[in-house]
Amino acid sequence: MKNLITNPEERIRFVRFSIVGAIGTVVDFAAYNFLNLIIGLTPVLSQAFSFALAVINNFTWNRHWTYPDSRSKVLHHQMAQFGLINVIGLVIRTPIIGGLERPFGILIGRLGFRPDAATIAGHNIALAIAIGIVMLWNYFANRYWTYNDV
Repeated sequence: MKNLITNPEERIRFVRFSIVGAIGTVVDFAAYNFLNLIIGLTPVLSQAFSFALAVINNFTWNRHWTYPDSRSKVLHHQMAQFGLINVIGLVIRTPIIGGLERPFGILIGRLGFRPDAATIAGHNIALAIAIGIVMLWNYFANRYWTYNDV
């Protein structure tokens, strides 16, 4: 595999993967807040569903835009690989959110914000941290396994 630092083509793929990830993050945050704040699901359930929606979005865009030359693998095999890597990401992400949302909510509350606003901010800060950590896992695992035919 070509080096991300020295190969311009790999840098373009990384940028595209990052853009797709940013779009997936918008999908993730929007779905998370809708499910948690409007529907009333718990934060952990909300993030699990929002994560699944973001994974579907990201697989579609990565398959067609980031790695369009990755067609030697059958679609459902590649989707299964992508999905498995993202399930591992979910396993990484869920305890991060579960462990950080309350402390950040308390911290924001101590800064003088209303309790409901502090809770929402705590959820979203925890989600943002988890997304950043899992994005790195997803990029490298997918590049070396899911899209290793490029």
